[in-house]
Amino acid sequence: MHKLTPAELTQALAQLPHWALDAAGTGLVRQFVFTDFAAAFGYMAQVALWAEAANHHPEWHNVYNRLHITWTTHDVGGVSDNDIRMAQRCDQAFADRPHTGTP
Repeated sequence: MHKLTPAELTQALAQLPHWALDAAGTGLVRQFVFTDFAAAFGYMAQVALWAEAANHHPEWHNVYNRLHITWTTHDVGGVSDNDIRMAQRCDQAFADRPHTGTP
């Protein structure tokens, strides 16, 4: 596992249009909006199971139907392939759930 180079990160972000770098440039961030709290919580539970299995955990914040996720790899001090994979999984799972769209 390694920290992505700027070129690798640019290429990865081109495939993740709803994700952006955080202010520090060390994490991928996205906000998800669901139909209600139960939908948001169910999604969080699904992501939590993947994260635990991968031993790679998100930083997140949930208020009612909104979920803000940050993926970063502290061991490398930035974004790694693990973060990209988890962001891709998050996008796929979000597409399969009831939601109100992307703000």
